[in-house]
Amino acid sequence: MPNNSNIAKSKLKGAFTLIGTVIVVVLLLVYFLPRETKFGYEYEQGRPWRYNSLIATFDFPVYKTPDEVKAERDSALSQFQPFYTEDVQIAQRQIAAFETAWRAGRFGDVPAHCLNHVDKMLRGVYEAGIVPSADLSQMAKERTPGVRVVEGTEAVTRPITELYSTRSAYEYIVYADTINFPRELLARCNINEYLSPNLSIDSAKTSAVREDLLAAVSPASGMVQSGQRIIDRGEIISAEQYKILQSFERETVRRNDPSKGMWQVVTGQVTFVLCVIVAFVFYLRLFRREYLRSPHSILLLSSLIAIFPLITYAMVDQKFLNVYMVPYAMVPIFVRIFMDSRTAFMTMVCSVILSSLALHSNYEFVVVQFMSGMTAIYALRDLTERSQLLRVALAVFVTSSAIMLGYDLSQGIEFSHLDRSMYVYNAVNGVLLLFAYPLLYMIEKLFGFTSSVTLVELSNTNNSVLRRMSKVAQGTFVHSLQVANLAAEVADKIGAKPQLVRTGALYHDIGKMLNPAFFTENQTGVNPHDELTEERSAQIIISHVTEGLKLADKYHLPKVIRDFISTHHGRSQVKYFYIQWKNKHQGEEPDAKLFTYPGPNPFTREQAILMMCDAVEASSRSLKEFTEESIKELVNRIIDSQVQAGYFRECPITFRDIADAKRVLAESLKTIYHTRIAYPELNAKPAEPAPQPRRAYFFGRR
Repeated sequence: MPNNSNIAKSKLKGAFTLIGTVIVVVLLLVYFLPRETKFGYEYEQGRPWRYNSLIATFDFPVYKTPDEVKAERDSALSQFQPFYTEDVQIAQRQIAAFETAWRAGRFGDVPAHCLNHVDKMLRGVYEAGIVPSADLSQMAKERTPGVRVVEGTEAVTRPITELYSTRSAYEYIVYADTINFPRELLARCNINEYLSPNLSIDSAKTSAVREDLLAAVSPASGMVQSGQRIIDRGEIISAEQYKILQSFERETVRRNDPSKGMWQVVTGQVTFVLCVIVAFVFYLRLFRREYLRSPHSILLLSSLIAIFPLITYAMVDQKFLNVYMVPYAMVPIFVRIFMDSRTAFMTMVCSVILSSLALHSNYEFVVVQFMSGMTAIYALRDLTERSQLLRVALAVFVTSSAIMLGYDLSQGIEFSHLDRSMYVYNAVNGVLLLFAYPLLYMIEKLFGFTSSVTLVELSNTNNSVLRRMSKVAQGTFVHSLQVANLAAEVADKIGAKPQLVRTGALYHDIGKMLNPAFFTENQTGVNPHDELTEERSAQIIISHVTEGLKLADKYHLPKVIRDFISTHHGRSQVKYFYIQWKNKHQGEEPDAKLFTYPGPNPFTREQAILMMCDAVEASSRSLKEFTEESIKELVNRIIDSQVQAGYFRECPITFRDIADAKRVLAESLKTIYHTRIAYPELNAKPAEPAPQPRRAYFFGRR
């Protein structure tokens, strides 16, 4: 029996774990919870609007699309002409330099009429304008019609076709008239030396005029007034509505300034999340207080409550896929497998409510996930086969799809306008739900729980421990099988866990494998206790509990099975040797510790069931006759003595459970030990017919 100090330590450890877990969960959820810095709605042109009617809460412009704005800007810039300034001194210097070189005879025997031609052509190209080659190429690429040359207070347009670069000016002069002015002669004039750009861009004026043109292009094509309906639920999003929704999203993001009122948002989120978590803690305190004393239970429940909201927040914040693909039904499935249905439902409620906080259309989401979770709880009573999870996933898919279909139709959405992608998301949800099976192993290792799947695997009599016991301690093995069957029947009757108590019963006596001959079920006429003292015999009998725990550690049996080994005798005494010692030592009192099992007493209903069934099954073998009265008397005597000794004070078993257990055990033992009819033997020779009686006749009368 656990003492008061151990109970106090357990409560204190559970309290610290609970407080720390609540703080961590609240901080994590609030940290990752979206702050409405993004629009939040998911929409696509040509798809139905899945949310409630959207009403504008402020005036905002309807922005043009980037393509429309680009087209209008390109149109505005198509006639734009950059501004250039002309440096007349460059033309004068270059022409003067050419004439000076001519008079100095630097061109050799080039005829005068050729030099006159070059001089005239130089004056012509400078008058038209020479611009830098890069500028001319860029204007040609942008299809600029011309440039505006500033002359005093006016700007004169010069078409781009009349402008020259230094290269094009040279080619124009050289190739203008190759018949009268051969190219070879003109090349001797070194024309390139006298060609320089005389037009330079006026960057300030050009940029100012360009910006004015672009500013004249309005980014908006209309306005939406506050209170105006944008779109109704189920309405197909048209191109114009898509543009309005994008404009609304853009303005919403722009108006949400993180620096204003953020502390109020955070305070509200902390309050909301904390209220949900505290409500769940109150539920545990009222109905499942034993979970609050278990750090493993607290960590598992808090992890399941937090993990799916965190996934939802990340998906909403990044607009990644669709939240209906997330298998939220995993939460009640895991809690149902490791704990109970009521806690599974409450855990699901908290997880779904916290997840919905990041969604705009949270009502439909909550309804669909509630129905999916309840379906999973109902469909999965106890996971012992892989096919069960497949049936659960199918049931969840059908239920969620039916709820979604009914909700959409009730909102006036026509059947042809239903968003079929949502049902695809539901199908993906069902497929992802199948991953709950491999995740069970991870949860068992992380949180120290044992699932029904593991219990089924452990109850396989072909595993190494049970197979060894069947060889070295066959009587104990048969006894364990018998106790397992009885315990499972009792557990099923009183609403306990049959698979758990069956598996625990199979392993409760594995410690007897080390000294099998010292236990009566394994003896074949020789009793080694005859050579030992009562104290030594009692210690050998008691040691099967401690040795069983060592074997359980060696074979890595889960804690829940080790608890059955340590509690199946509780703090009871080895009465046979205790009474023998008392009879031999009249008037003396023995050391009670030498004859008492280490315990503790059972602290779960399943452990109490095993204790009852173990004692009853073992004692039933000593009955001389198996009548209904003798069996009932045996069952009542043994269980009543256990109750009177206080072995069940620490476990939540009721008197009604004990009464039901008595009836089940009595009926089961009657079935096991029922009297069989004696079959007749076949005679070697056929039986002779019996002689017929003769009639007697008396004289005088018949």
